[in-house]
Amino acid sequence: MPSPEPTVSTSNVAEQLVRLTRRMHRAHKQQLERLDLACTPAQSRLLRIVGHYRGTPPRMADLAERLEVVPRAVTTLVDALEAQGAVRRVPDPTNRRVVRIELTDSGRSTLRALRSARRAAAEEILAPLTAEQREVLGGLLSTLVDGPGAPH
Repeated sequence: MPSPEPTVSTSNVAEQLVRLTRRMHRAHKQQLERLDLACTPAQSRLLRIVGHYRGTPPRMADLAERLEVVPRAVTTLVDALEAQGAVRRVPDPTNRRVVRIELTDSGRSTLRALRSARRAAAEEILAPLTAEQREVLGGLLSTLVDGPGAPH
């Protein structure tokens, strides 16, 4: 049995989500420009991923998997971030053929600035909403992102 055609309402919601995503990206980009951060969205994402690792830094293969890209793309990102002094390659203590990627002090500072810019962009966009509306929106978005019944 074929899937039902999307209703006008569903199409409208989909368009609104796309527009909201674009608006969030623009606001985030403006915040980054104010902070004078020369970081591409892909580099920002890689920094966030590396920053989430606790203990042993990730391998290049771990990063490629999390970013859902080929390892060569990660090499390019790491090369650029290493040139900026945000990350460094370190040898794996148990396997000398493995290279791990860790944040430098500068990278941690950049990551804090990126998070601050993201929060400021979100605050700008969410400003018209009440606390209760934000709570409802957060719950709805969690359901859409994580799926129904997923832990938050």
